[in-house]
Amino acid sequence: MVKETGWYLFSVDKKSNKIEIKSAVEKLFKVKVDRVRTSISPGKTVKRYGRAIGRTSSVKKAYVKLKEGNIEFFEGV
Repeated sequence: MVKETGWYLFSVDKKSNKIEIKSAVEKLFKVKVDRVRTSISPGKTVKRYGRAIGRTSSVKKAYVKLKEGNIEFFEGV
């Protein structure tokens, strides 16, 4: 799917914004970022024996589209 669309998915800190995510990806992977989209997936209620006993934590996801090139995940393998 990444080959056709060019979008990469990262799980990021909930306090980070799009500018911080863009600069971190560009610095870490040495690529140029075209667009960043974010979404927050809310935590779910955990139930045991029919009763709610807690919640899982929320997760912020960042969808990053590159201008050109790819991110090489397995360079040394």
